[in-house]
This record gives sequence, structure tokens and C-alpha cells, in this order.
Amino acid sequence: MRTAQLKRTTKETDVALTLNVDGTGKAEIDSGVGFFDHMLELFAVHARCDLTLTCKGDLRVDAHHSVEDTGIVLGECFKTALGDKRGIARFADRTVPMDETCALVALDWSGRAFLSFETPLSGKTGEFDLELVEEFFRAFSLHAGVNLYIKLLRRGNAHHEAEAIFKAFALCVRDAAAIVSDKIPSSKGVLA
Repeated sequence: MRTAQLKRTTKETDVALTLNVDGTGKAEIDSGVGFFDHMLELFAVHARCDLTLTCKGDLRVDAHHSVEDTGIVLGECFKTALGDKRGIARFADRTVPMDETCALVALDWSGRAFLSFETPLSGKTGEFDLELVEEFFRAFSLHAGVNLYIKLLRRGNAHHEAEAIFKAFALCVRDAAAIVSDKIPSSKGVLA
């Protein structure tokens, strides 16, 4: 089974995460940040991975460290769980509508990190600073070793914008991590 478990403790956060890439979408999430929990729960459901997360962060400051460090740990767990990436589809792209909004996400599990976040989010939904969505994906792409492209095709309600992005990302993760052969999907013979 493609699984990973990681704990990261700093002066700012204490994050513990367990991942099963080949799960059923079960999620037990407690980041201390309600809206972020919602995004991670729907990610697990649509990626069909099992995800358990606890994060104790310096929320008296703000949610920045909790969100960023969760992206770091989730990225590292995927990197560990996928190993040499033998047999994965590697590439995926998805377009997801969410009521009046629509998001496009493309992903390459290349082993090299790059993030293009073309439509920056700003403002708040509830107490959540939407600019942290980009910080989460930057941390994930860097630590998972993926090329990740994110663009809103149509703007709208801020909650819906973030949700469309996370759902499209989840579907890309599911598709790109799917086992489709017994070979490493690279003409170089290695993904690193």
C-alpha cells in the first residue's frame, strides 16, 4: 500500500499527518482552522485518499504557519508514499465548476517543483485569509516535487473559488497518482 506518516514540530507548529493514497476518501482533520479543515476534507474525498491530520499552530498570530506547514507535510507524505513513482499516470489536468466559478488545475509528478498560481485570491472567507491558499500549494508543490498550475477561469464567490481549486487539485492528484502500468513514466527512466 502507498502510505506515509510524518510528524513535523517547529516553534510555530506541531503537525502530524497520516496518508493512504489508495484510500476511500476518509478524513479526520483538525488544523485549528475551520475553513482549511473544510478544504482538506473535500480534498480527501475527491482524491479518494485517506487523510488524518492534527495541527497545533500559533493561531494567536494567524493561520499562515499552520497552512504552510500542513502543505509541507502533505507534500512530503505524497513524495514518500509514491516512492520512485513506478506505474503512475504522472500527468493530470482537471477543470471544475463550482456554481458561478470555475477552476483549471494541471499537475505533473515530475520530481521537480514549480507552482504557477495565476489568479491570486485575496480577502477572507470567515476568518480564513484567502492568500493562504497559494501558500499551501507553494509548500505542497515544493515538498511533493510536482509542477502545479492553477488558474481560475471565472471569478465569483471567494468560498466557491477556493473550493473549485481544491476539488480540481484533488482530482488531479487522484488521476496523476493512479497506477496505469508497471513502468516509471519517463523517457529518462527516473522521476527526480
